[in-house]
Amino acid sequence: MHGPASSGWLLVALCAVTGTYCLARMRSVAEGQRSAAGGEALMGFGMAAMAVPAAVFTPPSWAWPVYAAVFGAAGVHALWAARAGAHHLHHLVGAAAMVYMSLVMAGSPAHAHARGGSGVPLLTGALLLYFAGYVLLTGVRLVPVAAVAGGGGGGGGPAGWGDRPELARACRLSMGIAMVAMLLTL
Repeated sequence: MHGPASSGWLLVALCAVTGTYCLARMRSVAEGQRSAAGGEALMGFGMAAMAVPAAVFTPPSWAWPVYAAVFGAAGVHALWAARAGAHHLHHLVGAAAMVYMSLVMAGSPAHAHARGGSGVPLLTGALLLYFAGYVLLTGVRLVPVAAVAGGGGGGGGPAGWGDRPELARACRLSMGIAMVAMLLTL
């Protein structure tokens, strides 16, 4: 994604930190946490790689189809996992958005990545609406969890970093915000 370099580096940092936290969540004792965290780590690191400013590094032309193939496979996995729970459909939409952005970037000349002209406007707009709505909904859901978590929690002992629901939601929220930013710079 080729917006200003400072915002590109902020996206790289946000997505890389989020991907790293998702790797830590893969050590959770809950199977559902581990499964979702793996896909989210892939998404975070993939978004970080795509957000590197073009002035610093322009991927070779073969990289974009590779991104599309990797995220296409992640989308197929999310579709398969959706049989067990509808929350995997969000992963499917995220993977589809990454495939879409990869294909748009593959079809654009390396020096013509400017704001707001490369993507199919209708699809870009639909993805923007979805992720903006997701960010708002996730943000609203995060507020009560954070308020309850700070209140002394009296469950079965302290939760590990990978088992904290408010951190997992914050992780998803940050990736949703990053996706909105990447779609805006497409």
